[in-house]
Amino acid sequence: MLPTLTVLVDSREQENLHIINYFNSKKIPYKVKKNDTADYAAMIPKNPELGIVRDLYIPVAIERKNSVDELAQSIKDRTRWENELIRSQKLHFTLIVEDPNGYENIILGLYRSHYEPKSLLASLKTFEARYNFSTVFIPKTVSGNYIYHHLYYHARSLLKD
Repeated sequence: MLPTLTVLVDSREQENLHIINYFNSKKIPYKVKKNDTADYAAMIPKNPELGIVRDLYIPVAIERKNSVDELAQSIKDRTRWENELIRSQKLHFTLIVEDPNGYENIILGLYRSHYEPKSLLASLKTFEARYNFSTVFIPKTVSGNYIYHHLYYHARSLLKD
């Protein structure tokens, strides 16, 4: 069943060729479509032979930011960002930021935004607590791997329960 797991890539997602290339290199099925919430989600396609009579959407989603700068910009647009988080409430939601030193860069103010480091960190941590999600800072080179395995193991866990 899990070999047919399909990653749903939001059609509005930009600058993600490194992720698509990873999926292609590993022969990971994916479908580009408009996602209502987040940049990446997962589903198992209908397969009556396996007893799956309709597409099975896994309640997990990943939002990707390509830098701390993009994260700061999203958080500054509070209404839009909070609406995204409200929509994600029924999902296991994770935010990834493609900067392995992102947390440190926030603390040290090593980003272009004029957002004060203390305020940016406070906003991020407040949103995490309020909407029950985690932020993961990772290198861009492992994003595709992280996205796929995160979705895969959530689906696996859900199907075992």
